[in-house]
Amino acid sequence: MESTRQQKVARQIQKDISDIFVKEASGLLKGVMVTVTVVRVSPDLSFAKIYLSVFPFDKARQVMSTLEDNNWLVRKALGTRVKNQLKQVPELTFLLDDSLEYIDNIENLLKE
Repeated sequence: MESTRQQKVARQIQKDISDIFVKEASGLLKGVMVTVTVVRVSPDLSFAKIYLSVFPFDKARQVMSTLEDNNWLVRKALGTRVKNQLKQVPELTFLLDDSLEYIDNIENLLKE
């Protein structure tokens, strides 16, 4: 069960990461639509798991490896945005949220 503080920080990180992807990291994500679906923050606010949905699905692995290689860039941009709210910027872990791909697969199977 997440505390109210964790939920607030998670919502803020989700909003900021989405904004970073649109404005600052758009060069990393050329031709791909990335959506931040969920953010989970540890109780001490030092770790954040960021679940991403990627479209088109076949470029998901490429996007995830690009984000892992440039994790420091996203974390630095996040740090400038949350420096007044948090003592330390959480360590970011990007995970693939494949629920949309799963739904698409089920729909295709039902159509056949």
